[in-house]
Amino acid sequence: MIFFRVTQNINIKTTDGTMVYYYKLKSPSEYENETIYITTYDDFNDIKGIFSRVDKTKYFAKTLNESNIRNIPNFPIELGISNIDEYKKREELNQIDFFEYKKVDIYKQLKNIKKDEISIVLIGGVGNSISEVIASCTALRILHKKLKDIYKEIKFDIYINASNNSYYSRDKDIYKTQDYITNILPLSINSKKICEYDYFIDNSLSINGLLDNLNIVDAWLFRFGIDYKKINEFEKYNILDISKYKPLNSLYLKIKEAKQKGKLLLFHPYSANINKSIPQAIAIELLKELLLKVEDYIIISTLQIDSKIKEDNYIDLSKESKSINDFMYIVSLMDKIITTDTSTYHISDAFMIPTVVIFTDKKFENKIKYYKYIKPIFLKDKTKNLSKFIYENENLTINKLDAWKKVKLNKIIKLLEIF
Repeated sequence: MIFFRVTQNINIKTTDGTMVYYYKLKSPSEYENETIYITTYDDFNDIKGIFSRVDKTKYFAKTLNESNIRNIPNFPIELGISNIDEYKKREELNQIDFFEYKKVDIYKQLKNIKKDEISIVLIGGVGNSISEVIASCTALRILHKKLKDIYKEIKFDIYINASNNSYYSRDKDIYKTQDYITNILPLSINSKKICEYDYFIDNSLSINGLLDNLNIVDAWLFRFGIDYKKINEFEKYNILDISKYKPLNSLYLKIKEAKQKGKLLLFHPYSANINKSIPQAIAIELLKELLLKVEDYIIISTLQIDSKIKEDNYIDLSKESKSINDFMYIVSLMDKIITTDTSTYHISDAFMIPTVVIFTDKKFENKIKYYKYIKPIFLKDKTKNLSKFIYENENLTINKLDAWKKVKLNKIIKLLEIF
């Protein structure tokens, strides 16, 4: 976490319209007040960037002595792996990967055991992508469940990066699907507000170093101070509660009409990462082949694959799938799914939808370790770069499509049939 003050009053609007207010430090002042702020390292850098664009001669975010604030009598107790002096380690000591993942026991950190009700604040979210947030929320749910074994009531608030996070609204919508989270709020939080909580967890601390050996759920459990080896693997499943979501009438009617024609199969060939995506030409051919070979299914897509395809057993929902809630709703109503390594299979796991995933990542087994409804296909990347420079030159890249050309639809169909 980063502790700081601002030199001038300023307001920052999040993508959902929420305002975050920053006020100039009132001096002299106690450290527990509304003008001392706390946020993650990434959000702090975003704040500095915003201030610089507004007026770099007038607006500054200045760090404060961390120990002075942590020593406030009412300051909450830290849970999980501690993350003290982050700014100093990152900036002054230039330690890029300074995190020490020393095992801790959250049960030994709990001090207010005799209380019936406690409040916990998480500073920062549990991922940057849709996939990361959904998978990581499984660890959050397990954390909450273990604490409920000790306390009758838990207020579980999460403050997520908001200053320059274009995905703030999307991330907030994902967290809203978790019924154990009381409030989802934008960073920063002031020192007076944080002192209202009993405990805090500093999610400014990255888990990237743990992901070399651990599944993302286990990595977060370790980060929280929970022995992941003692958690039954049948507890490590995703949950997404979309019961409060109301689809637009156009989407509802299209899905209803499709279901009347046959079973629904979602074909999702593209990822935000080009290296995980099926090349467009191959995706189009696979779609055409699907339409011929799986006659008892209606093929659904939420992506614009080929506008020329107008078959009766194909429905393009790209215009209806505009938000993460729309997409989760669509996935939840599918009978089966074919996708690449993207958020789709993390969502389908939550709804127990049989899914075939085409991976290019060698560590794919770690990603799906606890997923019971996933059948993987691994493609070994045969791309060779003839360039001797660091950057990639497309003209000197060969065999880029070779692995994808070997994808056999018959194999995918057989995998779908064995669920």
